[in-house]
Amino acid sequence: MAESKIESEVRHRLPIRKLFAASVGNALEWFDWTIYATFSIYFATAFFPSGNDALAQINTFATYALAFFFRPLGGFLLGRFADVRGRKPAMILTISLMAGGSVVIGILPTFSLVGWLAPVLLLLARITQGLSLGGEVSNASAYLGEIAPPKWRGRYSSFFYISTGSAVLLASVLGFVLARTLDKADLNSYGWRIPFLLGGVLGVIGLWLRRSIAETEHFEQNKVTARRVHRPLLATLRDHPKAVGQLVGITMLSTLCYYTFFSALTPFAVKTRHASDVDVFLALSVGTALFVVLQYPYGMLSDRIGRKPQLYVWSAATAVLIVPLSTLVRPGLGGLLVVFCVGLGLYAALSSLAPAIMSELFPTSLRGLGIGAWYNLTVALFGGTAPLVISALAAANLSIVFFWYVAGAAVLTFVVLLTFPETRATELR
Repeated sequence: MAESKIESEVRHRLPIRKLFAASVGNALEWFDWTIYATFSIYFATAFFPSGNDALAQINTFATYALAFFFRPLGGFLLGRFADVRGRKPAMILTISLMAGGSVVIGILPTFSLVGWLAPVLLLLARITQGLSLGGEVSNASAYLGEIAPPKWRGRYSSFFYISTGSAVLLASVLGFVLARTLDKADLNSYGWRIPFLLGGVLGVIGLWLRRSIAETEHFEQNKVTARRVHRPLLATLRDHPKAVGQLVGITMLSTLCYYTFFSALTPFAVKTRHASDVDVFLALSVGTALFVVLQYPYGMLSDRIGRKPQLYVWSAATAVLIVPLSTLVRPGLGGLLVVFCVGLGLYAALSSLAPAIMSELFPTSLRGLGIGAWYNLTVALFGGTAPLVISALAAANLSIVFFWYVAGAAVLTFVVLLTFPETRATELR
């Protein structure tokens, strides 16, 4: 009996290097995505005509939103690539595209130098990153789900956002440091380029880590079946319509939570509510650190009590609290700390097990494409437009409408969760 227990512990020991290698690409993706949103308050007028800061900000977020609509295409193409060629080569490709796009943005000429070529080049770089991100989330989620023992899938899943949260924390801390050490003129001139160039360095590190990982057994056993699937996108709707609806339902609120707290609130707090940028970056950093710390405990908890209790608490609490929290987005560090810590603390209950949940919805032969296409389409519709919507509503003195919108999405997600089966400790299809 004692020997059996020891063998079980060895068999289930976390493969830390492999988990971080799988998650590092997503970390880079979200680092780049976050710095674009948070540092937009400094570089918006660099790529668009000066003289109307509000219009430049809206144009910058329109570019942000438009790039999101290439995510479903990336999810479809790169998800299918992962299903028929392998998770590993797909993840190497996505991290290369994202790092390249980040470096390009970091060295782009400004509108004053090349005119309208500047926003065109910016858009092309963002489209490349949109395609990359569309494939990254689905392929890394599938990889983590497939290498995890059934009883530990929540724990394995949590590393996805441990790395992501750490990268976003790095972005917010970098914003705090740059805001404290550089004046506004320097930030507007060159300071905003530093994080994008750093993204290129992180990409090289991630590429090196990913080259050492092995392909999953699930893929190797099902690749022949995957290659025989005709019209795979149609197959997800025809054979797995409930899974598609459930994925859309849970992703709707997930992406709104992510982009509200990690992206949209920073420029909203500074530009609209006139909060100090230093206070906002500091509060975001503290909230993000809490978000990272909670990932593994939440993942472990879901392996013990199930996925659904956590999801119910997350969606219900978000529906009730998001509007009151929005009233605390104002000058003063205390209120901002409450907003980011409560919001991100709740969101961690979902993010910690998101890869596990998504992997459990589709069979291996359609997992990469099924997650990639429908997850990214939902993110494009609800997440990519979030900073643009909140900026436009704030300009019309209707910012409270955005937070009621998030509350409504939380109610819908709660209803969708009622249809979910409990998948704790189950085998992947």
